[in-house]
Amino acid sequence: MKAFRLDELEAERAANDGAYLQFLRERNMSVGLYALNAGQADPQSPHGQDEVYVVMSGRAAVTVGMETTQVARGSVVYVPAGTAHKFHHITEDLRVLVVFSPPEG
Repeated sequence: MKAFRLDELEAERAANDGAYLQFLRERNMSVGLYALNAGQADPQSPHGQDEVYVVMSGRAAVTVGMETTQVARGSVVYVPAGTAHKFHHITEDLRVLVVFSPPEG
């Protein structure tokens, strides 16, 4: 078993001065913590893997392809591989658990 605490992952991500911290990588998936602060721009480009975003905290809009929806704590968003997507209009610091399948990279 591997177990993680979000507060410890957030501290590690912040200490490494990055918006993304991959903390689990297995044969069929990888998992990371993504952080964007209120007002910040999301620099993402499409990925070669399917993704699932689970919003742990914060508020924003997300656009996937041509669809836009509001997200907040508890929101789950699926992004098919190769699809353009961005978080925007971030009104509260956003912390998102990201699952890639197959693993990112």
